[in-house]
Amino acid sequence: ENKGAMMGCSNPHPHCQVWGARHVPNVPARKMVSQEAYFRYHSTDLLGDYLNLELRQGERQVCDNEHWVALVPFWAIWPYETMLIPRRLVADLPSLLSEERDALADILKRLTTRYDNLFQTSFPYSMGWQAKPTDGAEHPYWRLHAVYFPPLLRSAAIRKFAVGYEMNAEPQREITPEQAAGRLREMSERNYLQ
Repeated sequence: ENKGAMMGCSNPHPHCQVWGARHVPNVPARKMVSQEAYFRYHSTDLLGDYLNLELRQGERQVCDNEHWVALVPFWAIWPYETMLIPRRLVADLPSLLSEERDALADILKRLTTRYDNLFQTSFPYSMGWQAKPTDGAEHPYWRLHAVYFPPLLRSAAIRKFAVGYEMNAEPQREITPEQAAGRLREMSERNYLQ
């Protein structure tokens, strides 16, 4: 999903696209290789172990409910990048239980309201779901997750651009993941317009 003109949206209403390919694209392919290797070595899923670490530390959590956790991953590049992870090992959206779907609606609303409240604007972002490949094979290491990539940095008018050093060397962060999570955690779950 892309939200906001800043992200190139020409339609003001919420909408998304579903993309499919005959191959696994580069980013999820790298995740798949890492998650599969981790599973072979540890016999547990990488994102599940990472989620448990984040739950113990608590610094980068934004909000959670019985079935989902929203957090700023330690590797986040965008200022307020977040990852939405189910507590239960589930590989794709159709495999969610009814109560997990209800809890997903709850946490999506809570997270996006915090985004809007941060700079009191309809917060732009790109977001996507990454589910297991649909090749018919078992992927016991794959945990469904969503990632939000919002561009705003210090206000509703100031966005992050990947330029110079970032394009030629490596990404840079203007705030730490812990600071970003803390700011989002402090936001009300009631929209600033209400």
